[in-house]
Amino acid sequence: MMKKAKKFLLGTALAGTLIATASLGTYSWFTSETEAQGEMVNGELEINNNNDVETPIFSGEKFTPSQLQYGNWITIKNTGDLSSHLKATYSQSVDKASLAEYEVGYMAMKYTTKPDQDVYEQSEIKLANLFEGTTNERSFSKPGILNGVEIVSGVLTGKQANAMMKAGNKSGGFTIGDGAQGDQFWKLSQGQYIDIMFGIKLGEGAGNEYQGAQYNGIFNVKAKQTDEGSKYENE
Repeated sequence: MMKKAKKFLLGTALAGTLIATASLGTYSWFTSETEAQGEMVNGELEINNNNDVETPIFSGEKFTPSQLQYGNWITIKNTGDLSSHLKATYSQSVDKASLAEYEVGYMAMKYTTKPDQDVYEQSEIKLANLFEGTTNERSFSKPGILNGVEIVSGVLTGKQANAMMKAGNKSGGFTIGDGAQGDQFWKLSQGQYIDIMFGIKLGEGAGNEYQGAQYNGIFNVKAKQTDEGSKYENE
């Protein structure tokens, strides 16, 4: 306390000296000053904590014609504090033969509170129904509601994938969510989730050239701001 007192007195004396000196030829006005400070923290746009999903889309061995392989449920979560538009794509390849006999479908559910197990079971049944028949024309379905949970589904036939590849689409894949402003299903708010599962079917027409073939699929999700004019990374 003595040191602080000495410093205070020294400072006061010095100030008095300066004022006395200034009074010889100049005038001094009393002044006052105040300031306010603010802080602006940027929001975080983040899905799955910016980490890749460790759960494989699907895995299986000894796959044969006419079989349908269910995949695992993959979870996409908005872990940031900003809403985002998602661009979700699926690409596929096979190391020999062609994609002509492979058919891929998906079922996706968006929710805030995790659905009961029976919702997942009903979704698997709906996914299986996408593959009924071998010559039926199939198209992407419109979003619907299953026990209060918003769902969307779709399927891509092997012939469609082959046609895409011949047209220059090297991945043989398709866009699930295009990230457009009007695509409400793939708009993910803070704390929301999307669970998606893929199913793969090898057609009845697959011949011996498919024996030992390995099929690979990649599900990719990009997020961007919901503001008009925003872009995805590298676009």
